[in-house]
Amino acid sequence: MLKWKTNATSIEPLYYSLLSFPFPISSKEKPIPPETSEMASATNHDGEKPVKRKPLFIKVDQLKPGTNGHTLVAKVLSSNTVLQKGRPSSSHNLRPTLIAECLIGDDTGTIVFTARNEQVDLMKPDNTVILRNAKIDMFKGSMRLAVDKWGRIEVTEPAEFVVKEDNNLSLVEYELVNVVEE
Repeated sequence: MLKWKTNATSIEPLYYSLLSFPFPISSKEKPIPPETSEMASATNHDGEKPVKRKPLFIKVDQLKPGTNGHTLVAKVLSSNTVLQKGRPSSSHNLRPTLIAECLIGDDTGTIVFTARNEQVDLMKPDNTVILRNAKIDMFKGSMRLAVDKWGRIEVTEPAEFVVKEDNNLSLVEYELVNVVEE
C-alpha cells in the first residue's frame, strides 16, 4: 500500500478517500450538510460568500522542485524571447505563441520565470511583479517558475529590496531518484 508521510500523520492516497466520500445515490436523496461532510465547504454556514484566506508570501530561496501555489513578490532583471510563432495561414482560430525566459529575483535569490503570451508584456526589465499561484516546472533538471491559467501576474510599485543575484536557483541541477523502502 502507498503512503505519503507528512509532519505528524500519514495520508492515504486520494482514491481511498474518494471511496469513502458519501455521494448521493439518487436525486431523491438529500445532500449531506456541510457540518458532516469530510471535505471543506466553499461557503460560510450562513450561505454568504466564501471566506478568502490571506496570501502567504514566500521568498525565492524557499522554492522547491515540484511545488505549486506560491505567492511571491519579485523584480524582473531580464527578459529574453525564446519562441515566437506567428499564426499559420490555414488556421484562423489559433493565436500566436510567444514564450520568454525572464530572470526574476528578490533579496534571497533569483530564478528563471517562463512567461507565455500576454505575460510577456508584463515581464519587462525593472518591473516589480506579484506572482500568484505560481508553480515550479522542471526543465532539463533545473527549476523554472511559471504561472498557468489558474494563476495571476500583477505589476506593482517598485520594490525596496536589492536582488541577490549570486543565488540563482535555476542553475542547480536536480535528479529524480527512486527510493526503495525495506
